[in-house]
Amino acid sequence: MRFGVFRASFFQEVGALSRFTARFFREAFRPRYEWEELVRQCFVIGYKSLSLVGLTAFIMGLVMTMQLRPSMVRYGVEKMIPAMVCIAIIREIGPVITGLIFAGKIGSSIGAELGSMRVTEQIDAMEVSGTNPFKYLVVTRTLAATLMLPVLVILADAISLYGSYLGVNMYEVLSFRLFMEQVLDNLDYYDAIPAIIKTFFFGFAVGIVGCYKGYYSTKGTEGVGRSANSAVVMASVLIFILDLLAVQVAALIWKI
Repeated sequence: MRFGVFRASFFQEVGALSRFTARFFREAFRPRYEWEELVRQCFVIGYKSLSLVGLTAFIMGLVMTMQLRPSMVRYGVEKMIPAMVCIAIIREIGPVITGLIFAGKIGSSIGAELGSMRVTEQIDAMEVSGTNPFKYLVVTRTLAATLMLPVLVILADAISLYGSYLGVNMYEVLSFRLFMEQVLDNLDYYDAIPAIIKTFFFGFAVGIVGCYKGYYSTKGTEGVGRSANSAVVMASVLIFILDLLAVQVAALIWKI
C-alpha cells in the first residue's frame, strides 16, 4: 500500500515538473523579454557563488594531489600526477562537485525566495497587476543558472589545477610552466568539451527544480523550508542522473 502511494506521488511529481518545464520553454521564447532581471540574476547566481565554488575547487585540487601522490610514488609514476589530476577534475570531479555546490546554494536560495513570495501572496499580486510572474521570476532565474554554471565550472577547474600545482610543490620543485605542459600534453578535446556541455544541463536542472519547488510552495513558512530542502535533494539527484546519461552519450559519440 505504501509503495503504491509512493509510486503515485512520484509520477505526479514527474508529471507536474514536466508541465512546468514545458511552460518554461513556451514563455522563454515569447516576448516581452526581461533582460535587466536576467542580467541581475546572472550577477546574483554567478558572481556571488564564485567565492564558495573557488574555495571548494582549490581544496579539492590540493587534497586530490596529496592523496594521490603516495600511490603514484609506490608505482614510480609520480610524474604523471598533474595529468591524472587534470583529467579527473576536468572530466568528472570538477563539473559534478561544482554542480552539487551550486545546487546546495542556488537551488535552496531560489526555492526559498520564490516560496516566500508565494506564501506572502506576492506572486498573486503580480498576476493581478498584469505582470507575468512566470517570465519575470522563473524564466530569468532558470536561464541565469543555465548560463552561469558552465562559467563557474571552468573557473573551478582552473582553480583546482592551481591547487594541484601547489600540492605538487609541497613535495618537489616543479615550475608552473612545466606543470601546465604536462597537463596540456595529456588533455584532449574529448576530456573538456563533453564536460562543459553537460554543465549547461546541470545548471538548467538546478534552476528549473528550484523555481518549481518555490513557485508551488504551500503551507506557509513551513512549506518554504520544505521547498528549499526538496529543491536541493531533487536537483542533486538530477545532476547524478544527467551525468550518467552524459557519460553514456559521450562514449557512444566518441566510438562513432
